[in-house]
Amino acid sequence: MASPLIVKAGPTALLHLQQHGLTSDAVEVLVGASGGPKWFSLFGLDQYLCSEFFKGRQKPLQLLGSSAGAWRFACYGQQDPAAASRRFCDAYRNLCYPPKADIREVTAISATVMDAVFPTAEHVRQVVENQVFQLNFVVARAKGISKLQPKVAQLGALSLVAAANLVHRRSLGLFYQRYLFQHPLSANAFRRLDNLPTERVALGEDNLKTALLATGAIPLVISPVAHIAKAGSGIFVDGGILDYHFDWPFSEQGLVLYPHFYPHLSPGWFDKSLKWRRGNKRNFHNLVLLCPSDSWVKSLPYGKIPDRTDFNKLSDADRIAYWQQVTERSFELAQALKTGNYQLEAL
Repeated sequence: MASPLIVKAGPTALLHLQQHGLTSDAVEVLVGASGGPKWFSLFGLDQYLCSEFFKGRQKPLQLLGSSAGAWRFACYGQQDPAAASRRFCDAYRNLCYPPKADIREVTAISATVMDAVFPTAEHVRQVVENQVFQLNFVVARAKGISKLQPKVAQLGALSLVAAANLVHRRSLGLFYQRYLFQHPLSANAFRRLDNLPTERVALGEDNLKTALLATGAIPLVISPVAHIAKAGSGIFVDGGILDYHFDWPFSEQGLVLYPHFYPHLSPGWFDKSLKWRRGNKRNFHNLVLLCPSDSWVKSLPYGKIPDRTDFNKLSDADRIAYWQQVTERSFELAQALKTGNYQLEAL
């Protein structure tokens, strides 16, 4: 039977895997994409990685995410990462919104997930003080026309941003500034960023939760965050707008491990439908991408991985049952990685 897991590797990573296999200490960076409920397909991999694969690790591991990827990795930084990840999964999976809920209601209900991820202030402190799992994530700060808040104005602004991005991805810098929130010990990580304006902010107990809310603030769906400690006031929104799947020179040291729900990488949110715009392969020479096979995805209920449209297309009961099945099936990917029963391909 075909493996449910595909491992795609850049040339440096491919040679390493062929010679040495995949080991914990060879990994320097772990990457997590935006994508909302798509991450349920990766839940089993997260459980395996944080509780077994990286168990006992002593040297620092840079965690880099945006939106749902940032929330996932906020769980890795806790004393019991597997338990934190389960809390996040359960809380997110069981979200329900009243019919025709407005943006304020959606925001308030979505924010309850934060209480599950961080039940106490001690859980926040664990992430900030974790010397091994060092959390870094992206938030977008709106500029110019993108700061407009009335819904009609936002729709017009987003259309303009999409058109500018179609011409060139660097155009996004006219409308948004990247804010990279970094673990206190990660100041020297990800230094080669010049594709978009970037402001670096140190993560602390005073801004971790607020910044996490901001990185998941999907425009037109969830209200932006107005103030983040150390970053000041502004219109802070979903980091995936700028870095949806990331197109970064992550690191020249070791391997970059990337559990992902797709076999391809779209740099930003506005690039999702641009099949001709994918990440620069020069950035991915040492990247190891873990993704489900097409046959595995087709075997899931509805023949696809979860996404945000499920909230509108399915009843709450059907959606929750579907997402539960996918999270249970996701352990098949973890087992394939654990046993080496995966298909290795060049990226």
